[in-house]
Parts: sequence; C-alpha cells; structure tokens
Amino acid sequence: MRIPRFAKVLVAFFAGVMLVQLLYACSPRSQAAEKTRLTIATVNNGDMVVMQGLSRKFESANPDIQLRWVVLEENVLRQRTTTDVASLGGQFDVLTIGSYETPIWARRNWLKPLDQLGEKYDVNDLLKPIREGLSNNGKLYAVPFYGESSMLYYRKDLFEKAGIAVPQQPTYPQMREWASKIHDPAHGVYGVCLRGKPGWGENIAFVSTLVNTYGGRWFDMKWQPTINTPAWKEAIAFYVDLLNKYGPPGASSNGFNENLALFSTGKCGMWVDATVAAGLLSNPKESQLSKSCTLC
Repeated sequence: MRIPRFAKVLVAFFAGVMLVQLLYACSPRSQAAEKTRLTIATVNNGDMVVMQGLSRKFESANPDIQLRWVVLEENVLRQRTTTDVASLGGQFDVLTIGSYETPIWARRNWLKPLDQLGEKYDVNDLLKPIREGLSNNGKLYAVPFYGESSMLYYRKDLFEKAGIAVPQQPTYPQMREWASKIHDPAHGVYGVCLRGKPGWGENIAFVSTLVNTYGGRWFDMKWQPTINTPAWKEAIAFYVDLLNKYGPPGASSNGFNENLALFSTGKCGMWVDATVAAGLLSNPKESQLSKSCTLC
C-alpha cells in the first residue's frame, strides 16, 4: 500500500558520492497488517544495481516493507524527481539526484538537516569538499556513501604498440597526441571516448573539469558568468575537436554507461571519467580489458 507523506528519503550522488537525507516525518500506517511500499527512483548505473541486489536482504530484515525500483536515465531522473519534490507530488519515497541540487533544495526548505545522526557517526570524518558540498549555512543535508574523482583510463597494449610512455601527470595536449597515434577506426578502435550526451550529470560533468584545467570557471567572484572567456573557448574547442577527430561515431549521444560499454569491449584507446569505473573495468566478469587496461 502507499502511505501519504511516508518517510521520504533523499539519496543523491556527488560525482559518484551517495547521500541520504530525510525529507518528511513518518506517518502511522492505517493497516498494520499490510506492507508499506517504498518506491525508489534511481539512476541507471552499476552502483544502483548493487543496491537493488540488497533489496531481498532488506525486506527480509523488515518484513513489513516492500521495495519498488524505478530506474531512469540520469537526465530524465533529474527532471522527474525535481518536479515531484517541488510539487510535493509524493511519487517517490527514495530519490537519487546529484549533489548540485542538495544545497539548492535545502535553501528552499525541501530538505531537513541531518542533525541527529547519532554518536557513532563522525561527520568530521567526511572529506571536507564533499561535506561542504552537501551543506547549507553550515548544516549537513545529506551524507555520502563514497567519494570519487576523475581518472584517465587507457589501453596498455595499444600504448605499448605505439611506443607511448605515460607520465605521472598527463596533460590534455598529450592526450590529443596519443589519440592521433592509436586511433584506428578501420579496425573498430577509436582514440578517445568522452561524455558527449547533453546534461548536467552527463557531458557537463566532464566539461567543467576540463574548463578548470584551462583556467576557466563558471562565475567570477561577483557571480557574473564567465563562459564567454578565452579559457572557455579554448577548452570547448579542444573538447569538440578531440571528439570529432578521434572519438567514436555518435559521441554526442554517449554518457557514462555508453562509454563504459565501448571501453570495456576494446573500442576506445582512452577514456576520462569517474574513478568508479576502475572497479568495473578491472572485473573480468564485466570487462574484456581487465588485463590490458591501465588506470592513470
């Protein structure tokens, strides 16, 4: 059965960081003998599959609760969950969104602060950038399951064949040079894979870090947009040129999952994305390149 205004839980991710935040207080059930159904709206990535796999264990430990999963592509998920929470629609009891929304939703009073986590939960043990990104006015509104950053993945076999030695701190201009050497579309191998699918949690996740590398940022210290600056123009020109010359066909439709599938089957020589992919690529059950891929 569905219970109006049941314990709504927000689960979000910060570049792969999982967060939990209570939205509303739990209401008493009208019929104790019936199960309470919690509907979970989540993004379609591998980590959420792991969570789904724990459903039976959770339901076994909580026999009065039934879990229902709604798995959505990230852009669709953000749109539907934002509309649902803003309108108090109540379609979902558990949500996964990005940490981009967490402080914004907190300022709009859509969330309640997590100020009763218990003595065993050490908030100060959280990585500072993650903790601050999930806070508003010094109050924490979500807690992470894990944190991650960007990583360069490359096929060691292709690099050795091309005589490429990767330094400890590779640069984007070096990546372009390497892509030109290993790009071999005639044999189904493309020099580089990058996120091209439009969306805040898709290509902008990569573009933002790329722009930072070129010295750019979204806003200046007076909160004026800075996207019409030389740094932005240089970064975007590099991004578009790299994918047009050395990326796979249809790169503008590829997000994390699409590039993971391409790289794990040997179709990409390089890939820059979240560190969460490392475990997937090194797993022989999920990747054909578990022995030939190097993480940089």
